[in-house]
Amino acid sequence: QTITIIMMMVINRLLLLLSITTTSVSWAFNIASSSSHSKQLISNNNDRVPESSTVHNRREFFGSLLAASTILTSSVALAADGASDAAITDTIYIEFKGIANTNAAADAVPTKDRIVIGLFGNDAPQPVSVLKQLVTKEGYRSKCKELDTTRLLQKEQLEANKVYNACLENEDTAGVNYDYSSVWRIVKDERIDVGAVSGKFVARENPLFDAKNNLSHDYGVVSVRRGDDGGYGFTIFPGKKGSSAASVLDEDNIVVGRVLEGMDVVERLNDMPVVKSSSLNYMALTGGAKGTVAPSRACRYGGPMYCNENKPLRKVLIESTGTL
Repeated sequence: QTITIIMMMVINRLLLLLSITTTSVSWAFNIASSSSHSKQLISNNNDRVPESSTVHNRREFFGSLLAASTILTSSVALAADGASDAAITDTIYIEFKGIANTNAAADAVPTKDRIVIGLFGNDAPQPVSVLKQLVTKEGYRSKCKELDTTRLLQKEQLEANKVYNACLENEDTAGVNYDYSSVWRIVKDERIDVGAVSGKFVARENPLFDAKNNLSHDYGVVSVRRGDDGGYGFTIFPGKKGSSAASVLDEDNIVVGRVLEGMDVVERLNDMPVVKSSSLNYMALTGGAKGTVAPSRACRYGGPMYCNENKPLRKVLIESTGTL
């Protein structure tokens, strides 16, 4: 099924380019013919023959062809901006546990749900390479963060020392992966943030996602935050192309793929109830940052109220991942 979808996307793109090319060249010939005919009429009305009708015809034709070529180039560039036209080079799957099923009984056992993501390796090679490693058992190799020795409370410093030492023990033998990471933020119709790592991976340095492309966010697009302050996670966009939420993600994130299978699972994630403590921005009121781009240590360990904003009321974990 995935191969069929990919083939249909490639065929549709080729047909689009062929249609644009045919229309543009035809338009160039029509303009050249009309222009030549008009000049001949003017010449006849003035009882004089142009300096060289052949030269004029050639100039008009090539000028029109150049204009058509410009339109063709612009049309192809605009088509490439849509993530639906990007070439899929790899596919991965993510299997969730704990997503609410609105059609099931209240005491029903949470289902296991899978989505398949097609990755745009040509348009975002470096982020795609990192994601492909994160869904494997071997994981993505990352060094431990430097030990934070600024904790004011002795208990907190001892805990930080413990986490750091545990990280060093596994630094060279275990890479970071998505096993039992979580869906940590859902803003309905705007974003679904997946892949908050925990446990032994908390103390690892974040990857630096670095890529530039013109792909924009539309329904089902997958992206990662540009830079190294977004953690190991990725974002699924459940909204509409051209919306304000899409514009924000276009500015901050790098499009790396799209969901090929399991959009019903994405819709159920999008509809999950989340923590809504207040319309006030507690983080801003306390002098902190106005937003959160990755789950902080305080949030993971049950910190202040604002840390849990938009967190799913039911814990949703990534139970299984891999490449296809």
